[in-house]
Amino acid sequence: MNLQQTVRTFGMDDQSWLGSEHGTQATESCTLDTSTFTPATHYPAGYFKSGIPLGQITATKKFGPYDNAAADGRQTLVGFLYAAVGAPTDNAIDVAGALFTHGKVREARLPVAVDAAGKTDVAGSIRFV
Repeated sequence: MNLQQTVRTFGMDDQSWLGSEHGTQATESCTLDTSTFTPATHYPAGYFKSGIPLGQITATKKFGPYDNAAADGRQTLVGFLYAAVGAPTDNAIDVAGALFTHGKVREARLPVAVDAAGKTDVAGSIRFV
């Protein structure tokens, strides 16, 4: 994991998927396993978009994109990437992010859709509006 401080500029973060301020002050830190993300889908502009649905990989406790068909823990939705994070050029390098675990989510504004199973996983902590 690269913990060195760097400055990098990328486009504006679009957090229009947030349905309210509730939960934004209680995000949790998380480590993104970059190798589990697809560049064209999850970071086409060189950064992970905020609002990406995340699942936790059982073996490593790192986070990757939610995928109901996965068998490594990512098949359970646990939250959303709260703020955009720059993606490394080497997908073997993990990056730190913030995990949004409760509050309202504007479903139509998410960068990646969430299926019915994912919504069931977070029922009671995430409300889709």
